[in-house]
Amino acid sequence: MTYLSLENINFFAIFSSFIVICLVVIVLRLLVQYRAKQELQEELAKRDNFALGISYACQISVIAFSVAYFFEDIKFSTALQQPIQSSVMLLLLLAFVAFGQYIHRKWILYQFNEEQAILKQNICAALVDSGMLIANGILVLGLYHWVHPKGISDLLVVSLSFLLLQGLFALDSKLRESRFAKVNQGASLQQNFSLANTSIGIRYAGKTIGLSLSIYAGLHSAPYHGAMIVENLFSVVLHCGLMWALLYLCSYILLYVSLPKVDIGLEVDHQDNIGIACIEFAVFASIGYLLISTFSV
Repeated sequence: MTYLSLENINFFAIFSSFIVICLVVIVLRLLVQYRAKQELQEELAKRDNFALGISYACQISVIAFSVAYFFEDIKFSTALQQPIQSSVMLLLLLAFVAFGQYIHRKWILYQFNEEQAILKQNICAALVDSGMLIANGILVLGLYHWVHPKGISDLLVVSLSFLLLQGLFALDSKLRESRFAKVNQGASLQQNFSLANTSIGIRYAGKTIGLSLSIYAGLHSAPYHGAMIVENLFSVVLHCGLMWALLYLCSYILLYVSLPKVDIGLEVDHQDNIGIACIEFAVFASIGYLLISTFSV
């Protein structure tokens, strides 16, 4: 006969992590209401702002999986023994995710005001913003797993690696914008986000999440050289750059095999074909996860 193997510490750990998630979500709700300049129930229930709902749901999910990952990694007994250190580390994790989202909004997609577009019920903007938020959550957890920072030197390596990988996100986005302009008579991808083409938002989010998963795989396979900053940054560039190349190579091969006679660009960019965009999303996310399963150590 099989018995339930949970002990009292397990229930206490679940309860404590759930309380932390609830507290952070309360702060998040107040921030969202402040930016929307009205009660959340008014915006979501009465105005039926689906875009804000998508964005808010994604933020809750990122908070939940970040807290859950953190508590699972450090073990709850360690958190009880070092409550201040554990709290600071968790706050830093969430702060890095928020900073990554800020970089995305103000630097990578500087021509497009995502927050304003979401309040105007632009679902494409919500998908783009949510995809980058999930990607930043995966990136930050990947850096945490790679380094497990215990001091200032480790935190410095994490910070520099984080900024370097934000540059990789920016380069990837600029290459996508360049390709979009090339096949669409010079049109701007960022300006097209304002047209509420849902399929473009799905595709952008899928490629961004796939890239973050490939970066996570690269960080898993990269050796950590202690406080040696140059060696660590070189290792990040080498491993994550290789995973980035493998992501696109394998994804395009799989897309060709899956949709051999379909002009994906035409269907997504001009026909707003959500089905094709979802297939592209699934392919990039799946290849990203495949890289994690294959190269993680």
